[in-house]
Amino acid sequence: MKILKKCVSAVVRIGNLPFVKYAIIISLGIVLVGFVGENSMLAHLRNKHYISSLEDEIEVYESRYQSDMRQIFELNRNPKAMERIARERYFMKHDDEDIFVLSDDDRDVKNLIEENEPAE
Repeated sequence: MKILKKCVSAVVRIGNLPFVKYAIIISLGIVLVGFVGENSMLAHLRNKHYISSLEDEIEVYESRYQSDMRQIFELNRNPKAMERIARERYFMKHDDEDIFVLSDDDRDVKNLIEENEPAE
């Protein structure tokens, strides 16, 4: 209890010094503006970072939109383009054709299986 009274009296003595009250209030204001609340500088920086990430995402979607619009224009203008896309993406074929899909994935899986088998 005596320690608490000494601390309070020390704070009162410091508070009675000229300009200390102003320094305490200014430092408290800086802490409140900088770190506390939804309008703080930390929240402002967080929101700025979020906005920049959203702007990057907008650029990606705009580039996709432009490429899709070019592709739609090409499909409307050229009927051979539709056949090309059907063959490349969906592996569609004419009745008298055979399609062979070559992939390196199976070779990698077989090598992994052979490496993991115990040697006899």
